[in-house]
Amino acid sequence: MKSFADRLIEVLGERDSPVAVGLDPQLKWLPQEIKDRAFSRHGKGLKGASQAVLEFNQRIIDTISPYVGVVKLQIAFYEALGPWGLDAYSKTIGYAQKRGLIVIGDIKRGDVEHTAEAYAQAHLGEMEIDGSFVCPYSVDAVTLNPYLGGDSVAPFLKRAERYGKGLFILVKSTNPSSRDFQDLRCGGERLCERVARKVNQWGRALVGKHGYSAVGAVVGANSPSLAKRLRLLMPRAFFLVPGYGAQGAGPEGLYPYFNKDGFGAIISSSRAIIFAYQNPPWRRRYGMRNWEAAVREALLRMRSEVAEVVGRIRRRGG
Repeated sequence: MKSFADRLIEVLGERDSPVAVGLDPQLKWLPQEIKDRAFSRHGKGLKGASQAVLEFNQRIIDTISPYVGVVKLQIAFYEALGPWGLDAYSKTIGYAQKRGLIVIGDIKRGDVEHTAEAYAQAHLGEMEIDGSFVCPYSVDAVTLNPYLGGDSVAPFLKRAERYGKGLFILVKSTNPSSRDFQDLRCGGERLCERVARKVNQWGRALVGKHGYSAVGAVVGANSPSLAKRLRLLMPRAFFLVPGYGAQGAGPEGLYPYFNKDGFGAIISSSRAIIFAYQNPPWRRRYGMRNWEAAVREALLRMRSEVAEVVGRIRRRGG
């Protein structure tokens, strides 16, 4: 079975971009015409809201799929809508995969081993039901919180190897209070650096033909100086890099996240892309009626900015 990292590199090459779009739908910002249609058919409740989210996601995917190869779904926005929200989550995964996109389930799970086993089964593997096997969500990769240690990650590692899936371990997050724990000094280095060493260790057995591991790391875009150190500690890991756009990070700080070959990082943006029509200059230029055009233009701008960074890295060999 093909390594997740090899599949990822192929998709990034096909779309010629390391950009990922986060599908983090918030009902209050969805176009009114989508909400009105869903509410008229399914009622103004959780089911109707979930149907609005699903249509919005499908139209976003149709808009972005020619330009990017990865989408990231933050499961919290779907869980907030109850069982219908999780149904929208599942259907969005299938819709994106049918269009050739790699889907990252941003679930940030981490628990004791027997509970982690169930989480891994649900999100990366399959379960047997009276002799039949089904895949509950079947994303291509997940994010994980490593706070409980190696036995909380082991069930996911097993399924990553068996099914060609990927993991992104939380190493350095974007929130200001991440320093409360992630920056604590442990024997002369930060705790996040200790976690990075473990990520590198966990990923050694899952390196694909292109030299990258199926075990990656979440490293926020607002920590470029630290990212340089983390890249040295995790040379074979893909970095999932949130925080671009709405959280303030821009292209000038992206260089340390990539390797000299121009691979090794996926730059993710959510609100700044999918809700671009809410923000200037797109709001003035397109308004709500042409919201998909605003999404496309915002994505193309980000794609161009990131492409310039990658191009410079490759031209100078890092």
